[in-house]
Amino acid sequence: MIANTGIQVLTAGEPMPWQLSVSTRVPDSEHAIACEAEVFAMTEALKLQDSIPEVAATSLVGVIAKLEMIVGADRDIGDPTDFPWPHIGSVLRDLKAIAGGLPVCCGSRERTRSDIAKHWESAVKLVAALKEEGEAEQSGDVADFPHAF
Repeated sequence: MIANTGIQVLTAGEPMPWQLSVSTRVPDSEHAIACEAEVFAMTEALKLQDSIPEVAATSLVGVIAKLEMIVGADRDIGDPTDFPWPHIGSVLRDLKAIAGGLPVCCGSRERTRSDIAKHWESAVKLVAALKEEGEAEQSGDVADFPHAF
């Protein structure tokens, strides 16, 4: 579920009003907040993936990390058996054989919890603003509603 925010960069085409689905019309719906938090987290992850070309690797391990991220990206790449995907995978295997794999590291639970809290807070604000806007539309005060976007 991705809300049409009316921001054309995020939602191609004309800005359109956003409406909660029937299953998420409950005020302060945990489901709606969780869905929006997921959208914020995925947007951040995609921004990081999109920044790979601007980041210069300073070691073979850095090159391996960049290739791991490219090969492991969860985007629609068509047929992963078509050129260049098997070839990129082959280069990655060769680099790992020469330089070794990526160092094993444990993600910090504190960092993960901080990221979740940040996205949750943003989603709570968005869902609250959408709820207020919906209530304003129902009462006919749409022209006076300050948009939070």
